[in-house]
Amino acid sequence: MALSKIDVANMLTGVTPVANGGTALSSGFANGRTNNQVAPLIVNGDMAVAQRSSSTVAQADGSNEGFATVDRFMLKFGNNAGGTITTSRDTTAPTGFGQSVKLNVTGADTSVAATHIVEFTQPIEAQIIRNSGWDYTSSSSYITLSFQIRSSKTGTYCVYFQTLDGTSYMYTAEYTISSADTWEQKVITVPGNSNLQFDNNANVGFRVGWILAVGSSRYGTAGSWTTSSAYGTSNNVNFLDSTDNIAYITGVQLEVGQFTSSTLPPFQHESFGDNLQRCQRYFNILMNSSSERTDSINAHIHDNDTMRGSIHFPVEMRSTPSITSSSSGSADHWRYISNGINTNYGSAITMSASSKSTQFTLVDTGGTNVSGNVNEPGQIFNNTTSCFLKIDAEIE
Repeated sequence: MALSKIDVANMLTGVTPVANGGTALSSGFANGRTNNQVAPLIVNGDMAVAQRSSSTVAQADGSNEGFATVDRFMLKFGNNAGGTITTSRDTTAPTGFGQSVKLNVTGADTSVAATHIVEFTQPIEAQIIRNSGWDYTSSSSYITLSFQIRSSKTGTYCVYFQTLDGTSYMYTAEYTISSADTWEQKVITVPGNSNLQFDNNANVGFRVGWILAVGSSRYGTAGSWTTSSAYGTSNNVNFLDSTDNIAYITGVQLEVGQFTSSTLPPFQHESFGDNLQRCQRYFNILMNSSSERTDSINAHIHDNDTMRGSIHFPVEMRSTPSITSSSSGSADHWRYISNGINTNYGSAITMSASSKSTQFTLVDTGGTNVSGNVNEPGQIFNNTTSCFLKIDAEIE
């Protein structure tokens, strides 16, 4: 049995000892995590949860832009950037992971304009970074980003870090895809800066973004904090220059501390249930079964054409969500079932929500009356496979 390297220097100086020579924080932090193994700073870093869609979604400027497939990661086309990328959750993955996000260029853009940006990004709540243990105003305190990536296009890419509270600052780092179609782990350390600010709230305070294409007026210098729009550098490849280009990303982790590939803490795998709950703080979808009349919510008769009830969300959401209801416009979209009553409804469900629950009202606009008693209980079912209630409290 091999012996671990003992961090004698840190033992002598009073800093928390770290196996294999890593640099950790004091005050109960070790290997970049608190001793009670708090949840990872990046949500859904293994790309396991895809509530919106686990199949392919074509994304372009103004078309399905933003969150579309895997939870908590979004694809953005800034300033009318060109090209189309079809995203999906995919089973192509390195050892130890079951899935990745696939970025497949299906519409090329061979001429990137000066202000264009195409990025794959996760926005993070300000309070998460503020309370992470990172001394972000100190240039000798670090966070470390690691991820697994596989790309058919080799060359230099950039990832940026952006603060959003107070004066916005950006830090750009370069990494290299050395071998085509090969999984490679990238480890990037970022120092703090005396000008950084993170408010203690649930608004977006930090972004981590992988740059796929960037124009010349959005160039910066790698390795320093700046107030300029430094999304990438002049070395950044144009991933959208060919429809032959495909990339996969998974194993995204953000650790407090300065690490190398040999000292980085192992990826913190969560159960699917725990991962899903953390994603549901930002988004969840209800009444979207692939089979008719299998999802239901409790309701009661309010008057002769109105049903009312309430829904308690699986977890408390980040903020009061916006709620989108499907509606087919026909008389068979939703079905209300009560004592002796079996009635179809085509209208959308309207909501009045808080971060914990929502009241809903289903009104029939087709003239069908409910032949029941006021306050009589019943259930509303999805009467088609296209029914859904989307509960959205994303931070962007």
